[in-house]
Amino acid sequence: MNRSTRATTLTGTALALAAAMTLTACGGNDDASSDAEPKKQTKSSEAAAVKNPVVASYDGGLYVLDGETLKLAKTVELPGFNRVSPAGDQDHVIVSTDTGFRVFDAARQTFTGAEFKGSKPGHVVRHGGKTVLFTDGTGEVNVFDPADLAGGKQPKGRTYTSAEAHHGVAIELAGGELVTTLGTEEKRTGALVLDKDNKEIARAENCPGVHGEAAAQGDVVGLGCEDGVLLYKDGKFTKVDAPDDYARTGNQAGSDASPILLGDYKTDPDAELERPTRVSLIDTRTAKMKLVDLKTSYSFRSLARGPHGEALVLGTNGVLHVIDPESGKVQKKIDAVGDWTEPLDWQQPRPTLFVRDHTAYVSDPGQRRLHSFDLDSGEKLTSVTLPKGTNELSGPVAGH
Repeated sequence: MNRSTRATTLTGTALALAAAMTLTACGGNDDASSDAEPKKQTKSSEAAAVKNPVVASYDGGLYVLDGETLKLAKTVELPGFNRVSPAGDQDHVIVSTDTGFRVFDAARQTFTGAEFKGSKPGHVVRHGGKTVLFTDGTGEVNVFDPADLAGGKQPKGRTYTSAEAHHGVAIELAGGELVTTLGTEEKRTGALVLDKDNKEIARAENCPGVHGEAAAQGDVVGLGCEDGVLLYKDGKFTKVDAPDDYARTGNQAGSDASPILLGDYKTDPDAELERPTRVSLIDTRTAKMKLVDLKTSYSFRSLARGPHGEALVLGTNGVLHVIDPESGKVQKKIDAVGDWTEPLDWQQPRPTLFVRDHTAYVSDPGQRRLHSFDLDSGEKLTSVTLPKGTNELSGPVAGH
C-alpha cells in the first residue's frame, strides 16, 4: 500500500502535487487524493468463481485472471491510480482508492461493499492471521481477522490512531503487540509498541525516515531506516547499523521460513531516483546486515520471498534472481522479461513481481504481457497478452 523521491516516496512540491492527484498503499506506498464519492464498479453479474485469482491494476481499472491459466476472467472499471494488496485470505484483495481501502472479492470478481474510508490509504500488512491497514491521511490503524471478510461483511477489529498523521505502517504480533511507526507529515523518526489494550510498552526514536516493514521467522519485525534497520524482537528494539552513513532500506520482504529479511539498499540522499544494484540481507539472529551486489538495478516492486524462504529480486536486466539468504549467493537465475528501466515517477508501470506459493508472476507492461514461473524448476508455466499494460500485481494470499 507513500515515500521519498526514491521509488516509493514523494517530497517537497512533488508531495503537494501528489496529495492532490493520487493515493497510496505500499508493499509499499504513498499519497492519496482527498475524499470523493465512492467509485462505481462495472455492472455486476454473478460470475463463476476464479481459481487462485491474480489481480492486476491498469490505468482505468483491474484485470482479474485465473492464477493457473492466466485467462482473463473479468475487467473491472475503476478510474484513477489504484493499488492492490493481499487481504490475508484465499478470496480477497484490498484495493486502495481515493476514498480509502476497499475490499474486492477476487474469486467472484466484485467489490463487497466493505470499506475502510480515509484519505491516503497506505500500507497493507498481513502477519500472524491478522491484516493491518494504515491510513496516512489520518494516522488511523485498523486491525482485523481476514476470515471476517467472508460473506461481504465489514470486519470489526482493533483500532488505533497515531498521535500525528504520517506515511506510516503497523503490524500486530502473535502476542497482541502492535508495532506502529512514529512521525509527522514532515519527519518520521521511529516506532512504538502497544500491548493488546493499546498501552505503550516500548518506543524507539533512532530510525530516521522509517518506512516499510517485514516479519521474519520467530515473530521478529524489521522497520527500514535511512541508516539501517530497526528490529523489534523479544519485547525490545535493536538497531542494525548499515555499513554506510546514509543507507536507506525502505522496502523489505520477510518469510516465516527464514530469520533473514531481504531489503533494498540506497546510499545517495540527493538522487532524484537512485537505481541501486545492491540488496541487503538482515539477519535477525545476529542483528547484522550483509550486502549482495547483483550487478543490475531493481525497483521497489522487485522484492519477494519464495516458499522456502528464498530471497527473490527481479532485476532491470529482466532476470529473476533466486538468492540463498544464509550465504547471499545467487542460486538460480530465471529469464523472466526483457531489459527495462525504472521510471522516475513511482506510480508509472514497470515490471512487477508477485509470488504465491511456488509460483512467481512477473508483469511486462511495455509488452502488455504477464508470465508465470515455477520457482522450483525455474520453468515458465504460461504467458498471456492483456488489452493494456498493467501496473500493480497481486492476489489473495492466506497467512503471512
